[in-house]
Amino acid sequence: MKNLAQLADDVLVKLYAEGNNGAFNVLLERYQDKVFSYILFVVRNQEVADDIFQDTFMKAIVTIQQGRYVENGKFQAWLTRIAHNLIIDFFRQTKNENCVSNDEVEYDLFNDVKLTEANVETKMVHEQVLDDVKLLIEHLPQNQKEVVFMRYYQGLSFKEIAEVTGVSINTALGRMRYALLNLRRLAVKKELHLAI
Repeated sequence: MKNLAQLADDVLVKLYAEGNNGAFNVLLERYQDKVFSYILFVVRNQEVADDIFQDTFMKAIVTIQQGRYVENGKFQAWLTRIAHNLIIDFFRQTKNENCVSNDEVEYDLFNDVKLTEANVETKMVHEQVLDDVKLLIEHLPQNQKEVVFMRYYQGLSFKEIAEVTGVSINTALGRMRYALLNLRRLAVKKELHLAI
């Protein structure tokens, strides 16, 4: 038999369901850094991130052991979905948002010619702004923060973002649109000049 580390995720899940604890250890090793960094980026609190991380893997363990895991895509996306739902539960308990609603603005950022990166100077300005943007992102509503993180920090497509968050592609695109609007509003409020 192959070394466990060489096996595909679905094979490891089946082995774990059959009692091979080493198989789950391999899955944990593969995905713990990505899942934890996602959680920490969103919640911005080490202790809360640790708790949600532990809960994520506990839910995964229980689901697999109870035979309720259904292979319907990537294992990493399934784990991220569990973490996403736990994060939503956490934020529901600690509500505190004051941003532009996704339903209130009629401005289309995706068709604004000023937003295209036409030259090297624009790219340089964009890179200089990234540090300020990172600080502003933590003030976004949860659903917008997640889309920005998954798109720009994890490199996921809007289709993948939609699958992980359980929404349509249009909703994921809309959340990104409103995240950009909110980032602009926050930049003006904090007197930052961002090229976003």
